[in-house]
Amino acid sequence: MLKQKLGWLFAFTLLIQPGVAQDSANPDFVSVLDFGAIADGKTDATAAFQNALDATGKAGGGIVYAPRGNYFFAGSLNVPGAVTLKGVWESVPSHLGIRNPGLPKPTDDGTTFLVTANEGTEDAPPFLTLTHNSTLKGVVIYYPNQNPAEEPKPYPWTIAMRDKNPAVLDVELLNSYNGIDATKNERHLIRNVSGQPLRRGIYVDDIYDIGRIENVHFNPWWSMKPKLLEWQMKNGEAFIFGRSDWQYVLNTFCYGYNIGYKFIQTKAGVCNGNFLGIGADDCYTALVVEQSARMGLLISNGEFVSFKGPDPTMVEVKASNTGSVRFVNSAFWGPCNQIAKIAGTGTVGFSDCIFMQWDREEKGLPALQIESGSVLVRGCEFQQNKPQVELGEKVRRAVISENIITGKLRVKNRSEKEFQIVNNATD
Repeated sequence: MLKQKLGWLFAFTLLIQPGVAQDSANPDFVSVLDFGAIADGKTDATAAFQNALDATGKAGGGIVYAPRGNYFFAGSLNVPGAVTLKGVWESVPSHLGIRNPGLPKPTDDGTTFLVTANEGTEDAPPFLTLTHNSTLKGVVIYYPNQNPAEEPKPYPWTIAMRDKNPAVLDVELLNSYNGIDATKNERHLIRNVSGQPLRRGIYVDDIYDIGRIENVHFNPWWSMKPKLLEWQMKNGEAFIFGRSDWQYVLNTFCYGYNIGYKFIQTKAGVCNGNFLGIGADDCYTALVVEQSARMGLLISNGEFVSFKGPDPTMVEVKASNTGSVRFVNSAFWGPCNQIAKIAGTGTVGFSDCIFMQWDREEKGLPALQIESGSVLVRGCEFQQNKPQVELGEKVRRAVISENIITGKLRVKNRSEKEFQIVNNATD
């Protein structure tokens, strides 16, 4: 009796396994192997994948499954509406084996896409385009022609997200040159993505309905060879935001870039949104604001570290900024020159933040250098016995109050205006 039950269980398991007897059991679930894809890492799988995707799209949508194996692509893919392209991974993996011998390499396990399409041409079509209600899930994307010891070769975007509700879930972008182009869509969802995009990680622009980015981790897992990492730190930008209305970003991290988070003005406009639990480590400048919306960039529970480069700084707000930026309950550390350089005519606020390790060369630099605009510094902790704030001649308004100061209060005011500098607790 027990053997009979186990036999039925085994038969049922085979029936529901992806890629096994799926055509008759589940018409909404097809395998790329049934369309001629060969998972040997050598045979071009572009046509087989596209045929599977198109057939599923024409049938009204469903899941196109890529079983465990290595799939080589010399061309590009388009995922039709209501179609999910899915590999074996149910949670985003990490493959450090090229950097650290003995650990898993990108072709050792799971579903891996080996991409060579449009090598050397950055403005060519993306490798994979998502459209209305389409999803990419559970794959590793790897560029085998990139050399971990050399400056990277240019490639176009790995993924482009278009139309309404495109999603990227549980995907490792191991060594993309340009990662995800999340422009010209509505309600994009990027969740559980990791890897080492080399030039750009995620670019958001032309978004008029709320986009979400959650649990994204960009770290040099593929290579820390000096020549490549030096190039990345001089040129790399992990997160770039142009026009996005009500952008939501949660639990994101980047390491080893020129700029961690960059906010820019584009033809479409500028960004406002909620940024919670974001972090940038070992970036020349952790966060740069060239322009922001009047409704504000609301940044909470952030962690920002800078200690390399020509002028290591955690936050730089450019002279072009006219919008509002708020940092709340965030920490800034690392042996840098200054915590923040603030310019423009907008308003920048720091509330309940921790500042430490500025003025590494003992030149008397203040933690916060405010050149112009308006500034709020309230309830923060300055942990160094060094100058805290310098207010430039063009500062319009300033409130510096209720902060905890190590040593004596040292706020230099180069303006002729009188500002609200009150109720600060000193040693």
